[in-house]
Amino acid sequence: MIKVLRERAGMSQRELALSTHCSEDLISAMERGVRTPQPDFLIRVDPILGANGVLRATTDEVREALARARTRHPDWFRGFAHLELGAVAIHEYSNQAIPGLLQTEGYARAVFAKRRPLLDEETLEKRIADRLARQQIFERWPAPTLSFVLEQVLLQRPFGGRDVHIAQLKRLLEICQLRTVELQVMPTWLEEHATMDGPFTLLTPKGHQEVAYTEIQGHARLITGPDEVRLFSERYGIMRAQALTPRESLTLIEKMLGEL
Repeated sequence: MIKVLRERAGMSQRELALSTHCSEDLISAMERGVRTPQPDFLIRVDPILGANGVLRATTDEVREALARARTRHPDWFRGFAHLELGAVAIHEYSNQAIPGLLQTEGYARAVFAKRRPLLDEETLEKRIADRLARQQIFERWPAPTLSFVLEQVLLQRPFGGRDVHIAQLKRLLEICQLRTVELQVMPTWLEEHATMDGPFTLLTPKGHQEVAYTEIQGHARLITGPDEVRLFSERYGIMRAQALTPRESLTLIEKMLGEL
């Protein structure tokens, strides 16, 4: 519906993205059915596309679809996905792959297509759609506090091939420039590092204390004990001090993209 109305209005995806203050990739994903539009987006875009209330009328159905989406993740991930959806703060350190919240569709496809044992086509497409659906957190308002610390090697590994790699770096540049997000790169040449124990996420659910989440070799663990969570929080704080600043990280990504 969005695509038909956009084309009828004579607008490109880029023009609609600028008019609605979101990314062109998001518009494309919604038109292809990969991402479910948020109800507030439908309300905002309705007059822009001259829909005369048609898009606004779908908001109840969309809310139901989003509610169903909360239970579509694998059992072992479902608890964390539910907390993430309503979190007021998320801080993530990654040293193995670009975090799911930041992945492009092409990168996510490469990740799931190459995993072993192989996934059947139906499961593959479902996992990709579910992962991209989580990214609607960037459209939420009031927005949660979001920060990411990524090892530099993640930006150098051409996962999925050159075109996928370029698109992923461009996506990171978009994320870097969001007011609600801080993205920092941990340089490979650094002589000190606060933790070598693997990736983790710190998450603060609304109205609750901060928790930590780890996921290694398919074993997920949600950590709620205050003393253990504090250790993760301290490590993350030290890593942010050790990493490049957000501005330096943006410059590095721009440089790497220019060299491809």
